[in-house]
Amino acid sequence: MTRYDLDILASDRERADAEERLRAAVENGRLPLADLSARLDEVHAARTRGDLEEACRGLPRPGPRDALVVDRPPSSRGFVAGVFGGFERKGAWVVPPRMTLWSMWGGGRIDLTEARFSSQDTEIRAVALWGGTRIVVPEDIEVEVRGFGLFGVFDKRAARRIGKPGTPRVVIRGLALFGAVVTRTGKQRSRP
Repeated sequence: MTRYDLDILASDRERADAEERLRAAVENGRLPLADLSARLDEVHAARTRGDLEEACRGLPRPGPRDALVVDRPPSSRGFVAGVFGGFERKGAWVVPPRMTLWSMWGGGRIDLTEARFSSQDTEIRAVALWGGTRIVVPEDIEVEVRGFGLFGVFDKRAARRIGKPGTPRVVIRGLALFGAVVTRTGKQRSRP
């Protein structure tokens, strides 16, 4: 940031981003929990971008996939259905802690590669009856697949354990009856 940028008045969104940056630093062990309250007071009292930078001193700027679990409400409902049709959810969105995907004589696609999570643990229940559902997961989360295919396919290819503390975990469970629930790993797009 240039000196001019530091003198610009801070917006509410920039304050919220600074709060999230501090909370992520505590979760990652970069900032002691005892220091969080004082730093948050600095953020709330900040008038300029420079003041916000001072409140976040010593912390790296967040990368494109930092703070995967956010303190924001879900931007999608917990129930999505494709009956004789389809559904799709992709891009930047906040995933609810529990989500049900229902495909019946139709199909759907849920892409989590740019998503954030409203909870550390997310459960996705996928039911495909004579239909199909594709779930695309990013490489940097834990994925557990516990579904069952009866005259159908419940693909477990994207299941993996990361073993890193603070990594979000998604459990995909459900049933594929004369249909398919497919999980794949997708690449995250880099953001400016």
